[in-house]
Amino acid sequence: MTESQTPGPRRQEQNRAPQMSAEPFTISRFLDIYETSMLRSILTVSASFLALVAQPTQLNAQTFPVSSSTDEERSSRDDRQSDGRQDTQDESDSEQTDGVEPTRIIDEASRNRTQSRENSEKSKSLFDRDPADTRKAEPNEFETYVTRMLGRPLQRFGADLVLPGGRDFERSADATIPPDYRINVGDTISISLTGSAEGSVERTVDNNGRIFLSSVGEITLAGVRQGDLKAVLTRAIGTQFRNFRVGVRTTGLRGVRVFVTGYAVNPGAFSVNSLTTAFNAILQAGGPAAGGSWRNAKLVRDGVEIADIDLYDILINGNRANDVTLENEDVIVIPPAAPQIAVAGSVRREAIFELRGSETIEDALRYAGGKDELAEIGRVMIYSTDMTGPAGPREILATEFGSTVVRAGDVIQVLAEGNLMRPTDRQSVVVRVEGEVVNPGNYYVEPNKPLEDLIKLAGGYSQRAFVYGAGLTRQTVMVQQKRSFEEALDLFEIALASSPLQSANGIDQRRSEVQLLAAKATLAKLREAKPDGRLVLETKPDSQSLPRGIMLENGDRLVIPPRPTSIGVFGAVYRPASFQIDETNPRKIRDYVELAGGTLQAANRGHIFVVRANGSVLTRAQGAFNQKALPGDVVFVPIRTQSSDIFTKITQISSIVFQLGLAAATVAAIN
Repeated sequence: MTESQTPGPRRQEQNRAPQMSAEPFTISRFLDIYETSMLRSILTVSASFLALVAQPTQLNAQTFPVSSSTDEERSSRDDRQSDGRQDTQDESDSEQTDGVEPTRIIDEASRNRTQSRENSEKSKSLFDRDPADTRKAEPNEFETYVTRMLGRPLQRFGADLVLPGGRDFERSADATIPPDYRINVGDTISISLTGSAEGSVERTVDNNGRIFLSSVGEITLAGVRQGDLKAVLTRAIGTQFRNFRVGVRTTGLRGVRVFVTGYAVNPGAFSVNSLTTAFNAILQAGGPAAGGSWRNAKLVRDGVEIADIDLYDILINGNRANDVTLENEDVIVIPPAAPQIAVAGSVRREAIFELRGSETIEDALRYAGGKDELAEIGRVMIYSTDMTGPAGPREILATEFGSTVVRAGDVIQVLAEGNLMRPTDRQSVVVRVEGEVVNPGNYYVEPNKPLEDLIKLAGGYSQRAFVYGAGLTRQTVMVQQKRSFEEALDLFEIALASSPLQSANGIDQRRSEVQLLAAKATLAKLREAKPDGRLVLETKPDSQSLPRGIMLENGDRLVIPPRPTSIGVFGAVYRPASFQIDETNPRKIRDYVELAGGTLQAANRGHIFVVRANGSVLTRAQGAFNQKALPGDVVFVPIRTQSSDIFTKITQISSIVFQLGLAAATVAAIN
């Protein structure tokens, strides 16, 4: 019987077999089926043998037969061998044959890659609970006391590391495994071979701490250092094979269960991977609670304390010598907090710190990162809660920092010195002069120098200098103006809220609402105004020099304008404009108002005012209408409003601020 004769009819019989043919089962039919089965087996063995002997030979080559990719498959190896004895026989023959090129083994690691990813995705985070259930430590009584004393909150050192549900402190299972890590039960090892035996497999360390390799047997790996893993596997495989190279990776880490107990924010049992350390677990558990210690955490293993963990040593010094890698059933105990102190003021890190033993002011300042650049170097102040000691703060000199032991409840204040306002006669002064001077620019002058010295440094005035219009802006004046301006606006807002905004004769409700909205809009714009810090100098229109005796301050800016040739008229006039001024034939303010077409019917003639070039203001009540016009004058004619409501004053002020850009000092003068 040949192969060409068997496939057709036999295959048809096989295809009909599942249909439960009614043909009776005879001896001849049994022989036909048996004959077909034997022929298929013979052909399979022949093809395998021909493929093997057709390859070029190589001395001392052996095949590395690799068993199934998981221990579960290994447990059913006997069943598979009974179903495929022919394949097993082929492997056995290959092992005993020299001079044959290595047989390439199927890459089982690639087949397990998807499963490994799925297992990684399903691995638990450090928390067995939902991260949304975690919480942050509440402030303890000492924190509340310090907050009340300083007027601002001050946290315990380290508390800002822990955010509820916001961070994952567990060390990633796919992180680089350190050489000192010891293989544990449940870890997954990936082994790849090249040379006389080729292929790759993954094995999981079983409960006995071993893995199994066909033709090699069981290899004990539990407790082996990661750095020694390759050498151990090389020795074991070398008992059966020669001329090969081994590549080893730990691709999966087991999970362990640990307990965080005591004064933790979120105590409980957690599932972690075997790279997680005690520090990771404490932070993931929310850190120490309000009454818990950051400095004396205990790691207990099998009932024996094996580590005393000072978290400050990690946070401040970066020393993780006692940060032990966790093992299954480890217990981390957070004890009650040790005595606490506070360090505030001019230091790098203001916080509440926990003491450990007899620590000094020098130690406390080191925890706080030391003094900053503005701190007083020579002393600190200590406020004590000890009722038996002297009342009030104590001054401790720098020479006593290393010998003064701090006590529970002490508050150490480091005073600031660098930002103190020094006397004017001791200030270093850098000022700026611009405009009509010979050499404008920035100048450094010695402390306690007057304004006239700056003019000398700048080479004096130019020919077109208009000294009367000189503008001196000063930082201290700007701060004062801003504060006064904001206070005035606050008062206006209070008055606006309490005013019905209606005239003595009464107005309807809708008109009142319109006025109220307009007034609020005006106040909103007023709050956007920025005082310019201009200091009005007492000079005369024909002055050739600035007032004497004005001491310069750091940041002063002096602008000397050229002599103006115009006067401006704006507001409720028929034609607002700037008009050329003829100093040889001086005119009065009223003349220039007439040149602008006169006032409108809606003009408030009783509140006309003039802003002069030196920043001063001249009102109608002071006879502004009949005063001679000066170069640089600006005349403003406001619009008439109802005299009985608060909106009148607000309108006047807003007009000045926005149409003329005046400083807060001018606003105060108008008021």
